Amino acid sequence: MLSLEEVEQSLEREGQSHVLHFWPELCEEERASFLQELSQLDLKRLRDHCEGAAGAAASPPASLDEHIEPVPAEVIGSVRKSDRKSLAEWRHEGLLQISENRVGVLLLAGGQGTRLGVQYPKGMYNVGLPSGKTLYQIQAERIHKIQELADRKHGSECTVPWYIMTSEFTLVPTEKFFKENNYFGLEPSNIIMFEQRMIPAVTFDGKVILHGKGKIAMAPDGNGGLYQALVDNKVLEDMKKRGVEYLHVYCVDNILVKMADPVFIGFCVSKGADCGAKVVEKAYPAEPVGVVCKVQGVSQVVEYSEIQPETAELRGPGGELMYSAGNICNHFFTRAFLQDVAEKFEGQLKQHVAIKKVPFVDTCGNHVKPTKPNGIKMEKFVFDVFPFSRNFVVFEVVREDEFSPLKNADGAATDNPTTARNSLLAQHCRWATAAGATLLDEHGNALPLTASVSAADNPPAKCEISPLVSYFGEGLEQLLKGRTLPTPFILDEKRAKELQAQ
Repeated sequence: MLSLEEVEQSLEREGQSHVLHFWPELCEEERASFLQELSQLDLKRLRDHCEGAAGAAASPPASLDEHIEPVPAEVIGSVRKSDRKSLAEWRHEGLLQISENRVGVLLLAGGQGTRLGVQYPKGMYNVGLPSGKTLYQIQAERIHKIQELADRKHGSECTVPWYIMTSEFTLVPTEKFFKENNYFGLEPSNIIMFEQRMIPAVTFDGKVILHGKGKIAMAPDGNGGLYQALVDNKVLEDMKKRGVEYLHVYCVDNILVKMADPVFIGFCVSKGADCGAKVVEKAYPAEPVGVVCKVQGVSQVVEYSEIQPETAELRGPGGELMYSAGNICNHFFTRAFLQDVAEKFEGQLKQHVAIKKVPFVDTCGNHVKPTKPNGIKMEKFVFDVFPFSRNFVVFEVVREDEFSPLKNADGAATDNPTTARNSLLAQHCRWATAAGATLLDEHGNALPLTASVSAADNPPAKCEISPLVSYFGEGLEQLLKGRTLPTPFILDEKRAKELQAQ
């Protein structure tokens, strides 16, 4: 730990001496805690961080229209457009890599579920499924099932390690939640939790904001903080020790995420890719999602705010949107590529500006909750490594099958607990009817196969299928074909055994 004198000198040199304004008012315990916090800051880079934040906030985003082009067709695979033979080969390759312990998954667990109206990690949220499962449990069970599928096909006993990046605020509650739930049946040593860095929030004139008299206002450094966190926490070393060569990285809030998706993994491995992105077709030109494209010949994600409406509306010869590859924060990386990023490129990652309302103490020591934005939080994004890829590929999937994010509380128009729940239940209804089951509504009437199952509507029936029974709709025909199922219907392992025995 640095001495007070060393901290004072560093802060003065970096133009941040106001940070110690209340030092005389702190008790010994508060001083020790504050000195510890200040010692952990990269004080030598503090001026660069603060000036960079202020400068970036003052600069409007540049329009990239003149420089962008769609991703070339030869690097795109698609669940809808690729032939069945290729899809089967990719799935086989993916399951083979999983069976050989060469695949891991990495969860960007995010912060607290503030926008959902809760003060705990988003992965602990229960969207109201009949089973009452949380996002964490659903994801854990999908890992369990994909291991089982790979073992069954290749006679292996494989492990897909689960790396979970949390923030300072969410590590302890996440660890506690997993322990209380017996790690959802997974081996605890194969769940590796680690923290991303926190960085100071800054005023518009480049000064570090004090959250309290002896506390800096800190914020996680965005999901692109992953690359520094991999180094800080020796995660790449752990992957190497386990023999993990390929990593599936995803965000916690997508209830439909296919953990270690063998088709996606197999596609990327078959193409010799070091970096890959899953995308969904944009629903409409102005949909507020980033677009995977090329800028001056380099693959990257362009934010919707960086493209003019007339460019977003451009269409190809078949009437399809030219810039339709919507980014869903679902990525493939080789370990070698992540090692390269950590060693050579991390310092080159783009910084993104988030203008926020940041609670602070004023010069008189009063706590202030601002009513309008007063500060800058700088973030890095996980996709900002795409330009460093030597062989970048894109894999298009069907939104209804693979993407339904949970971002807002009920009452919001989209991406809320109701739309997430309905997306999953609707998918399971499709699986059950495709397997030959007839689902009955609450009045005992058979539901037509054509019933609307979009997330915006109520699902035609409450039908929930445990990931421990089926990963993506496979294996259901032997259980459900020819059966009439009153709803709500939950197909868990116990019910599956009962149906098998009949």
